[in-house]
Amino acid sequence: MGAGLEDLFGKERPGEPDETNGEFRRAMVVAAHPDDADFGAAGTACLLARAGWEVRFVVVTDGSKGTDDPAYTTETLVATRADEQRAAAAILGVPEVRFLGFTDGELVYSRALLGAITREIREFKPYAVYTHDPEPVIIKNAFVNHNDHRFTGLATVDAVYPTARDRLNFPEHLADGLTTHKVRELYLWGSNDPTFDVDITEVVETKIDALIAHASQFTEGRDFMKRMLDHWREPDGRYLEQFRRVVMWG
Repeated sequence: MGAGLEDLFGKERPGEPDETNGEFRRAMVVAAHPDDADFGAAGTACLLARAGWEVRFVVVTDGSKGTDDPAYTTETLVATRADEQRAAAAILGVPEVRFLGFTDGELVYSRALLGAITREIREFKPYAVYTHDPEPVIIKNAFVNHNDHRFTGLATVDAVYPTARDRLNFPEHLADGLTTHKVRELYLWGSNDPTFDVDITEVVETKIDALIAHASQFTEGRDFMKRMLDHWREPDGRYLEQFRRVVMWG
C-alpha cells in the first residue's frame, strides 16, 4: 500500500482517482525523446510511484539523431538510448517504457501519431497524463522548444481530448478490444505559464541519477547536472518541477 499523496506532495498535490467509479491510480508520461520524461517529470513520477501509483513512460521518437559521437551508428544509438531510458525509469520506480518508434527530428503531426498515442491511453487508462507544453516555441526566453516536443505535446493533448474519449475516433482500437477512456488531469511541462508546482526536494538526487543513466547524452555527468540543479532550485532552497495543470470537465 503506497503512501497517500498528501504525505508526499503536501497541500499542492495531484487529484486522487475515484476508485469506486472505476478510476485507477495511474499516470502516463508522454515524451518526445529518451531523457525528456526525466527532465520534465522524473521527480513527480518517482513520488507517484512511491505513493503506489502505476506509472508508465511512452517515448514517441527513437532518439536516433541525438549524438555527435561518430562511434554510434543510427542502429546502435537507437538501441543504446532505449536501454538508457529503461534504466532511468527503473531508478524512478517506473516499471514499463513504451517506444512508439517515430524518427527523431522528423516528427510531424499526423493521424498515425495521434492514433499511436490514443492507443496507449486507451490501453493503460491513466488518471493523469504528463507531457510537453505544445504552445511555446521559445521557453522563458532561454530555450528553443524542439519541434518534436511541440508535436508530441500537441498530439498528446488531442489524444487526451477528444480522441481517446470518442468511440468513433480510431474504431479499430475497439475492434482490438480496447475501450474509450477519459483522462481526468493533464500536466504540461516546459510551459511559460506554469500553474502547479511539485516539490521534488526529497527525490531530486533520484532525478539526477535517472538523468545520468542517459550516458550517451550527458558525458559531463554530474558537472552538467549541477547546472541543472540551479535551474530547478527556488530561492527558499526547494527543488520544483513545474507544470501547467488542466483538470478535465466531465
